[in-house]
Amino acid sequence: MLAKRVIPCLDVHNGRVTRGQQFGRAEDNGLRNVGDPVELAIRYNDQGADELVFFDITASSEGRKSIIDVIERTADRCFMPLTVGGGVRSTDDMRILLRAGADKISLNSAALARPEIIAEGAEAFGNQCMVVSIDAKKTAPGEWSVFSRGGRERTAWEARAWAQKAVALGAGEIVLNSIDSDGMQTGYDLEITRLISESVPVPVVASGGAWELSHFTAVLNQGHADAVLAASVFHYGKFTIGEVKTYLAAQGLPVRF
Repeated sequence: MLAKRVIPCLDVHNGRVTRGQQFGRAEDNGLRNVGDPVELAIRYNDQGADELVFFDITASSEGRKSIIDVIERTADRCFMPLTVGGGVRSTDDMRILLRAGADKISLNSAALARPEIIAEGAEAFGNQCMVVSIDAKKTAPGEWSVFSRGGRERTAWEARAWAQKAVALGAGEIVLNSIDSDGMQTGYDLEITRLISESVPVPVVASGGAWELSHFTAVLNQGHADAVLAASVFHYGKFTIGEVKTYLAAQGLPVRF
């Protein structure tokens, strides 16, 4: 069995790491300033994070310059793989981020608007570089709709069908973000995570809702996730990466120390 990855996530807004609930953004006054992204990245690198995810939630031209600087400074100090997403609309955008030090590119709204960008990225840089991030919200019993633009706009895609389409186009990994669970500290959405994990042949990273150690084991066991992504639980110091890994190992799950 492959080691289960523990991945902290940094939402970067105007050069700072922020946190909200259920995809609250700056215009909703729902964001809390957490700290400097490079300092946090170094902390998580030292704690033994398997990877680190940066989401540029500003994604304006000025925001892009900010995130490139963050990636360059992080790559210079840290040795874990970096995944970067937010505002990526072309293979040229991908190339800039990869040259800055990213190892993987995360696509979301751009892929929903033009799915071919997944295939273009996979052809240019390899499937292992292409991550598709899916923002899903339960809209009916047993049904999860995919949302774009940071959870603002509902699309016509059902989550499982979109995950399968993304993989068929060349995505090498799916990050599944539960809008309902995001920042709520009530645990991952096990039902949709299991549905997506059983529907695609690539790794699925569960995201949204982690706060207790049991939340991590639940989504890895019952949700069949391959990795866990979390933000608040690490940013606010409730647990370190090492403490989560030690707990997972004690529960019989393979981890990399």
